[in-house]
Amino acid sequence: MDSVIEESFISSRRPSPLGGRKPTKDDLAEFATDNPDAIDDVLPVRSGELSMLIVGINPGLWTAAVNAPFARPGNRFWPSLHQAGLTDHLVDASLGLAVEDEAQLLARGIGITNLVGRATARADELDKKELREGAARLVRRLDDIRPKVVAVAGITSFRIGYSLPKAHLGEQDTRLSSMAGPRVSTFTSYLSPAASMPIYQVPDLARIWRDVWRASRTEAAALMRS
Repeated sequence: MDSVIEESFISSRRPSPLGGRKPTKDDLAEFATDNPDAIDDVLPVRSGELSMLIVGINPGLWTAAVNAPFARPGNRFWPSLHQAGLTDHLVDASLGLAVEDEAQLLARGIGITNLVGRATARADELDKKELREGAARLVRRLDDIRPKVVAVAGITSFRIGYSLPKAHLGEQDTRLSSMAGPRVSTFTSYLSPAASMPIYQVPDLARIWRDVWRASRTEAAALMRS
């Protein structure tokens, strides 16, 4: 990516609270708090610049400890994003997200946030009230962020948050979820606890990212024609 483009995206995210070292078990325990903003989002300063907004369920403890999305070693997020061709190298966020890596994401129109900001060891520690409040907050934020498409990583949390028990995997009827505007797609989390849900491997996730990215390009083209 051109260095001039990279320099136009100056990071406002906080560095890792651990100063670049690996979290210990004691460190992780300290981040199991009620803080509603456990990590910083990856979002541009100006609205309307995102092609794709990726929405996780909530931060894990490792992610909160290093203030970097999907940071736990072994997470399939970054390998799948790279295999999909959406990053030019394999990002390693396990000790924190590098300024250059954030700049690359934003320059390509990719943002990252969560449905719920509180960090937990497991997503199933969230209650229905938290998920519904987070879902409503996301809808409000979309008016400001204005992405072309939204990819929600967690169909079960999406169903609970938007009171849509029959919501399916893939692109949603956004009128039902009150998300007027961007196209919304959902998929299961990477290690599904439900026997009826698929467990996605890196190639499966890469295919999903490519599909959602193509949808964002289609939306951008449609906006230019309108």
